[in-house]
Amino acid sequence: MSGPDISVVICVYTEDRWEDILAAVSSVRAQSRPALETLLVVDHNAALLDRLTKEYKEYKESENGTVVRVLANAGPRGLSAGRNTGIAASRGEVVAFLDDDAVAERDWLRHFAEAYADPRVMAVGGRTEPIWASGRRPAWFPEEFDWVVGCTYKGLPPGLVRVRNVLGGNASFRRSAFDAAGGFATGIGRDGDKRPLGCEETELCIRLTRARPDAVLLIDDRAVIHHRVPEAREHFGYFRTRAYAEGLSKALVARSVGADKGLESERRYATRVLPAGVARGLRDALLARPGGAGRAGAIVAGVFTAAGGYVVGSVRARRGGATFSVAPLSDSEGGRHD
Repeated sequence: MSGPDISVVICVYTEDRWEDILAAVSSVRAQSRPALETLLVVDHNAALLDRLTKEYKEYKESENGTVVRVLANAGPRGLSAGRNTGIAASRGEVVAFLDDDAVAERDWLRHFAEAYADPRVMAVGGRTEPIWASGRRPAWFPEEFDWVVGCTYKGLPPGLVRVRNVLGGNASFRRSAFDAAGGFATGIGRDGDKRPLGCEETELCIRLTRARPDAVLLIDDRAVIHHRVPEAREHFGYFRTRAYAEGLSKALVARSVGADKGLESERRYATRVLPAGVARGLRDALLARPGGAGRAGAIVAGVFTAAGGYVVGSVRARRGGATFSVAPLSDSEGGRHD
């Protein structure tokens, strides 16, 4: 098949998501454009590592995209180090990432592969749709804040568009991108349910475009995955906690790449997308539509909470209380063979 070989990395950390993990792997194996391999990187959980190794022992050396390899995170605990382990062990020209509680639509990898026909393209992301545990979006939950639950949010441009950064749970990178910029920074990304909880892909993408000014980063909204949102994340308490954590993480990103670039997209989002969202919510409230006032209030609360996290994160960063690092990628056991 024409186009680059694609390795898919799925980072996992808990047996509580066992069925979700199996569904994620099955969605990769069902792709219209087969993956070269699927790598399950287990984050410091010996029981889960053993269970997955037994589950996929028959898929170590298969054909037609059914290769599944199970690896232990070779770095410190957390999503960034897990991804770096997957990158180092993978064999594909392109490395794609899928969340462990998401499933990809059948043409997900086909759309990624098509975009890499342009040699300038270094990264391609897709669209992530929420699957609400309750069966429907909470009336108060604004689409502008769907990033809180790891999904594509209202305000991103539609179609195949150039962006500053892709979103990590549904993304792919050309291997040469990591050769140029290094891997994901540890100390920013997720570590189970601890804070901070994101922005590692933003920091990497900005670092990449600095290393390769000619690099093109895209989002193709036809490359769709569906992401589970557990019931606990449908409540305002989680919304507020996650917004605060985003502010903490954004402070680290700004420290790494500078506030001008680190907050470039966020300024447009805050000055254009969010005010329009508040206006829609207030209009719906005046028209007695369900949730209008709640959505407007949630947007305002989310902005102030994230801003508070950013201030606290900035102070910690200046005092040296929050750190991260970018380690060079190295081959893992059973990893890449050029």
